[in-house]
Amino acid sequence: MSSNNTLMSTVKSEWIKFRTVRASILGVAITFVLTIGIGALITATVRSHYHEMDPLRRITFDPVSTSLGGTLFAQFAVGVIGVLFITSEYSSGSIRTSLAAVPNRTRLALSKLVVLVVSMFVVSEIAVFITFQMGQSIFSGVVPTASLATGSVLRSVLLAGVYLTLLAVLGYALGLILRQSAACISVFTSILLIVPIVLFLLPQSWQTSYAKYEPSALGQAMMSPTPAANSFGAGTASVILLVYVIVVLGVGMTLLQRRDA
Repeated sequence: MSSNNTLMSTVKSEWIKFRTVRASILGVAITFVLTIGIGALITATVRSHYHEMDPLRRITFDPVSTSLGGTLFAQFAVGVIGVLFITSEYSSGSIRTSLAAVPNRTRLALSKLVVLVVSMFVVSEIAVFITFQMGQSIFSGVVPTASLATGSVLRSVLLAGVYLTLLAVLGYALGLILRQSAACISVFTSILLIVPIVLFLLPQSWQTSYAKYEPSALGQAMMSPTPAANSFGAGTASVILLVYVIVVLGVGMTLLQRRDA
């Protein structure tokens, strides 16, 4: 019982840190702005040009993932939130105080993880459901719309929030490994942005075989009611991304135990 109370008290302490740090508050605000604002801009643009699309694009048009397009920008914001949640303590030197208060490093890291996962899951789900409903309202009357009453649509919107949450954890895990904000943000951005560009320059056969394993491609698969060609289904994509995050997090937790603060 005492260990559970200790873990709970550490979680409460980390929650206070999270909701009082300016970077976290600003990051959450930016996540909302990018997810909802960019999503609305994308759907409004598509609506105004929908009748100019060729027939094939209209047939294959996906109103769900299109309305959730803002997540492709918000993914960078949530990654930075995850990164700064740990690296800010290293840069300020307050990690020594945290470790003095909680000598059990695993408990400290898990407490931060619990706060990050719960916070970002709630924030992300609220943001994606708002942007989905807003997008369908914008599409209404001009572009085919989708309803949350359809199981695959509800799944896609839910997994969009899960995708953003997992990316926040990935940023946190990179922070445990590298411990420097700039380096972590550079690596995180490279994973989502540079790797796809590099793969695009490779032979087509390589692109077909490996592009679907990119985190951003997995996110697209998670947010699509029907899998695209040369893409994983939503469930498989979710599992693969989860494995990525668990592996990187495992490395980070191991290094936290073995290195000095």
